[in-house]
Amino acid sequence: MMNLTPMVRNLLIINVVAFLAFSYFGSSAPFALYDFRSQHFGAYQFITYMFMHGSFGHLFSNMLSLFIFGPMLEYRWGAQRFLIFYLVCGVGAGILYSGIRSYQFNNMQQEMQTFLVDPSPEKLSSFLEDHYEGQYNKQAVIEYKRNADNPTVIAASKKAIKNIYESIINIPMVGASGAVFGLLMAFGLLFPNTELFLLFFPFPIKAKYFVLFYGAYELYAGVQRLPGDNVAHYAHLGGMLFAFILLKVWERDRSNLY
Repeated sequence: MMNLTPMVRNLLIINVVAFLAFSYFGSSAPFALYDFRSQHFGAYQFITYMFMHGSFGHLFSNMLSLFIFGPMLEYRWGAQRFLIFYLVCGVGAGILYSGIRSYQFNNMQQEMQTFLVDPSPEKLSSFLEDHYEGQYNKQAVIEYKRNADNPTVIAASKKAIKNIYESIINIPMVGASGAVFGLLMAFGLLFPNTELFLLFFPFPIKAKYFVLFYGAYELYAGVQRLPGDNVAHYAHLGGMLFAFILLKVWERDRSNLY
């Protein structure tokens, strides 16, 4: 069994201590990653968010992956380079996720402004379907259709749209998943033929195929945006993307030494 390396151990301790501390002594909200439009946003959050977790299960799954894939990479690179890689992947995951969310918020903001200028039941229904994914009270839309000219109903609908926009834009992202997916990508590229024995696979699978399948699933899940799915799939993909880029940069720099 691979011995636990120093930096992996330190990251495990920091994440566990942070989870316990914020669970019992205060909210982790200021350290989560918010959209730049939110009043809660701070640039430091691109670092701090990856040490926050929303639940014990969330923490456990990320730390288990760090425990499994981290030591071999730290043995190969050393503690300092491993930490740099981990942080770059985590920050990169946050950047890609924020960029895609910003694009989505731009569309949502435009639809909101269109509704506020010229409200109609059809525009309200379209906005809710696009951005609230069926999790709204459809009876309210039906009521609006019945009273489309009622100023009170129109005012209430405008207020509801604004509240929905504010609530969605203030949903933060937390977790080490982006950094961990970066480690997964690196493991698959550097140790491609290592066989992994996973609980949800009935047979061993080589690391390169596991990374390929997992990446394809994350892309599919991110594009589909299924109702109730609160997983930051684009952050996972961002971690993998920045891992690939950083590995290529390091590979090129090493080649230039010869």
